[in-house]
Amino acid sequence: SSAHRAGQAARREIELARASVAELIGCQERELVLGSGGTEAANLAIRGALGSQPNRRVLVTSRLEHSAVRELAESLASQGVEVLWLGNNDQGLVDVEALRVLLEERAAEVGLVSVMWVNNETGVIQSVEAVGELCRQFGVRFHTDATQAVGRTAIEVRSLPIDLLSFAAHKFHGPQGIGALYVRRGVRIQPQVIGGPQERRRRGGTENAAAIAGFGVAAQLAARWLAAGGPRALGVRRDALEGRIVERLGDTLVNGSGAPRIEGTSNIAFIGLEAEAILLMLSERGVCASAGAACSSGSMDPSPVLRAMGLSPEAFHGSIRFGLSRDTTEDEIDRAVQIIVEVVTRLRESLAAV
Repeated sequence: SSAHRAGQAARREIELARASVAELIGCQERELVLGSGGTEAANLAIRGALGSQPNRRVLVTSRLEHSAVRELAESLASQGVEVLWLGNNDQGLVDVEALRVLLEERAAEVGLVSVMWVNNETGVIQSVEAVGELCRQFGVRFHTDATQAVGRTAIEVRSLPIDLLSFAAHKFHGPQGIGALYVRRGVRIQPQVIGGPQERRRRGGTENAAAIAGFGVAAQLAARWLAAGGPRALGVRRDALEGRIVERLGDTLVNGSGAPRIEGTSNIAFIGLEAEAILLMLSERGVCASAGAACSSGSMDPSPVLRAMGLSPEAFHGSIRFGLSRDTTEDEIDRAVQIIVEVVTRLRESLAAV
């Protein structure tokens, strides 16, 4: 923000990076608010939208959301905001028709509808276009947590009925601790970080110039990967991982397999086993996985997302999330399948012996 030459050189790097990120999601540069990551961006979207509409104190969301949205909604409910939870089917898709009925009755009270684009645990893709069209029809703002979508699937947000879209750089190989909120031009939000004119007065604080520069480079690389058909090839590897595990082990369930899913996420239930034991043995053999969201996988509590999908305790206690990236190789898939089969087989034998 400084007027001297060094300060303006840093400013140029920030704006070049902003341009690359804007191009990745198909929006104007001025519509991006840069911040510390996806969690802050989601908080700014939800708190900011409600704060700018004091007469609309109803938030509509689902139990399938990332904790950045789900836990914020629970917190807001204790502060006087009425939170309405959308239902979903057993594949993890929200009930769009129920949303229509809700908006027909209470649209004038709803400050925001927040439904994530891609689930962080199962990879299930929500019909954000259908949700957004409903919100637009009834004059309600729509936010989507697109942290698992940006950089992993093609997005042209200017052509979609989305008012607010939050995401983070590290989900497509960028630095941790940097993210952004897309705010459609004309949509007002109340700032949540106060203390400076940065980001068009929508988010105060000195910019993390180094991380923003990395954000821009990551956006450029992701755009090239998408243009080269990367998701298709990644989907083939994901299907190979799942198919071979199910074929060789049996008594497994690919969670959300009956719905559209992002190519890089696989959530498999090993019926009757405990996720903690599986994860520890996989880690010892070099396979990194989790029992839910990476940011909360230190806890072995059952996943709220899988519970919301109606999985049995035998299934959700033994569910493991595997993540594939654009750098995952066929050889790594082969090694992972071998290790997973060995670990699960050993645990089942131990359980049978007990």
